[in-house]
Formats: sequence, C-alpha cells, structure tokens
Amino acid sequence: MQFELTKEFISELQECLNSNLKADLLNEVNQLHPADIADICDELETEEVVLLYQCLDDEVAADVLIELEEDVREKLLRTLSPKEIAENFIDNMDSDDAADIMAELSDDKKDQVISAITDADLASDIVDLLHYPEDSAGGLMAKELIRVRINWTLIQCLREMRKQAEDIEDVYTIYVVDKENKLIGTLSLKQLLLAPSGATVKDLYFDEVRSVKAYEEADEIASIMEKYDLVVLPVVDELNRLIGRITIDDIVDVIKEEAEKDYQMASGISESVDSTDSVRVLTRARLPWLLIGLLGGIFGALVINQYEDTLQIYPEMALFIPLIAAMGGNVGVQSSAIIVQGLANNSLGFDNLFQRLGKELLVALVNGLVCSMLILIYTMIYKDNNALAGTVSVALVLVIAFAGLFGTFVPLMLDKYKIDPALATGPFITTMNDIVGLFIYFGIGHLMYIWL
Repeated sequence: MQFELTKEFISELQECLNSNLKADLLNEVNQLHPADIADICDELETEEVVLLYQCLDDEVAADVLIELEEDVREKLLRTLSPKEIAENFIDNMDSDDAADIMAELSDDKKDQVISAITDADLASDIVDLLHYPEDSAGGLMAKELIRVRINWTLIQCLREMRKQAEDIEDVYTIYVVDKENKLIGTLSLKQLLLAPSGATVKDLYFDEVRSVKAYEEADEIASIMEKYDLVVLPVVDELNRLIGRITIDDIVDVIKEEAEKDYQMASGISESVDSTDSVRVLTRARLPWLLIGLLGGIFGALVINQYEDTLQIYPEMALFIPLIAAMGGNVGVQSSAIIVQGLANNSLGFDNLFQRLGKELLVALVNGLVCSMLILIYTMIYKDNNALAGTVSVALVLVIAFAGLFGTFVPLMLDKYKIDPALATGPFITTMNDIVGLFIYFGIGHLMYIWL
C-alpha cells in the first residue's frame, strides 16, 4: 500500500518526537520506504529530523540519508560528529553512496570520518572513489560486485560468490576476470545453475561484455546504458582491470540532474539552484541572464530609435512590434530546443549542419507563410493599409526564417566547441532574434512604404 503524507501525520509525528509518546508510530515510520521517510524529513525542523533519525534502524537511516534533499542532509550532517556519521551511516552504505556523502563534507570532517570508519576495505574504497571527478564513471561507480576467475571450477566459483555476495544488496551480473583482474566476460546465473558439477567458468562464460573507462563522462555513460538497455555497466581502468560497476539507479540520477540543469539553463538560470536556496545564491544564478536580457532590450530600443522618423510618419507600424519580436523568439526557441534534444541523444552533430539548416529553413518558410497569410488577411480587413499589410507579412516570413536558422546553427556551433548547447535555448536566442527581427521589420517597412 502506498504511503500518503498528510498534515495530520506530520503533526502527530512531531508531537510524538517532542514528547516521546506513541512509540507505535515510530515503529510504523521504520517500516516505510526510505524515500517516504525522506519526504517526511523535508517537512520537519532540523531538531526533529535528528530525533527521528535516533529512532530509525541503522540500515534504514543510511538509506534515508541518501534520499534526503541536499539542504536537509547538509543540516543533519552538521549536527553529527564524525564518529556518528561513520558508525551510523557510512558503515551501512555501499561505497558509491558513502563517497557521495563524504564529498559533501568539509576536508577536515572528511578526514575525521574516514579515520572513524571501522571497515578498512570500505574506507580504502571511499578514498579511491573520491579521487575521481563527480561526473565521471569512477565518481558514479560502486566497488561492490561479484567477480570470478576464468579458471575456477563450479564448486570454487559458488563458494567465492557466496563470500562476495554478503556485502552486495543486488546481484545484477557476475563478472569473469583473469589472474590479473582484467575483465574478459560475464557469467549467467542460469548457466551456472544448469551446469554440470565438473564444469569450469571457462566453459560457461560469455566473452562479449560492454565496459567503460573510469574517466568516461557521465552523459556518455547514460547514452550507452540507454542505447543498449543495460541495468549495470562495469568500469575498468586503462589496463582493462575491473574496478567497479555502475547501476541504473545512479544513471537515472544523472539523467534527472542533467534534465534539471538544461531546463534551468533554458530558463535563463546559470547554475543549479533550488527554491530553498538563499536569496544570494538565487540572485547570483538568475541575474546574469537578466542583465543580458536588459542589454538586449537596450539594443532593441536603439533599433527602434534608429527608425524614429519612420514611426513618426507611419505610426501604425508600432502596433506590430510586439508580434514580430514574439514570433522570432518563439521560433528560435523551438528550433534550438529540437537541436539540443538531438544532441543530447546523439542523433545530431555538426557534421550534418547544412542538411539540418536546409530542413529547418524549409520548415520555417512553411510556418512563416502560413502565419504571414493570416496576418495579411487580418491587416487588410481591419487596417485597410496595403503598405502595412505587406510590411508585416513579408517581415514575418523573413523573421521566422532567420529565427529558425539561428536557433539551429547556434546550439550546433556551441556543441562543436564543447559548450553546453542548452545555453542556446534560453534568453540568448530570444534576445538576438528580437534585435534582428526589429531590423528586418523596419527595413522591410521602409522599402514597402516607398514602393506602395
């Protein structure tokens, strides 16, 4: 049955925590999924979160810590001593989760926690993982896995697997290595169960296995796992020695974080922020693009000022300035969004630039012609001004065509130079299309009023 978080439940739990009553409710919380307990913690004060953690089983508490929002986890960790963090949490985590928690601590506290870890192998694994960049295969992988030697017999294989499985929550794949720990294949559980007792690993293993190097970037790993429908991916060093594995839950987190970052960047937010962040952090993330938008608005005003004489003679042109700017911005964002999506799933690249520009130009012309015909009919009926009708309709086609090409070209160019193409879907595209669109509109208007 799915847990439903209600205000009544939170109020009852807060009363229980503050008065040490209703132990049954705390037992009920202990039985919930860690993600549900994390949602509960988001609704509590820091002091109440600490009290709740004291009532949780150690393994449950460790799982909940991973699920907490970063700001809640940061506040909780500040209240705990290095020994408490090591014994109550780190000792009950997989190496990858433990390394993620350690990375959030200060250098001094990190050293103290490592010194307090009772499991020497876990401490060594964590120190090793902390040396890798956070967004690399090494930073995502866990050290816990099951490996067998290619020359082992079936009996020896089963015996060693039982020992290794004690520290692993989920067994996805059995990896086959040689005497130098180089990855050479995988072993199927089905084959292992059906094999005769005298068989060896060499008789049963599959020699086809996909792996990634430790410094492979996270987005590339996500693409590989998505393309080949993998739930786990082994990680090897430069000598092809098996050093860890990446599971699908870690990649889902990467995909989610990347999507959130792209969405924020497309909205004109320059760094990853949350609604709970301080005013200073939120301002720092949002102000740069607002200043760029302000600068673009100033340039737009200068363009209008440049054609002030034209507006004085033909003031009706001012009516369609918002329409021209809005259409150019909308088309540019649409085009860039499609390109960014294609770059993200590796279906596009700079190599097919001209093919993509040609296709986008054709789409833009079709859309532009439809929109310009509608605005032409509207202007002819309600304004009865041939010059204005011609100006708006022709300018609209050209603005939409330019916006489509610009929105296609910019993200492809940014990607070529290793700059996040999501930058192109934000205020940058909108601002540039506004300025260029106004130039086109007034330039066409000047010619139209002369001819017509």
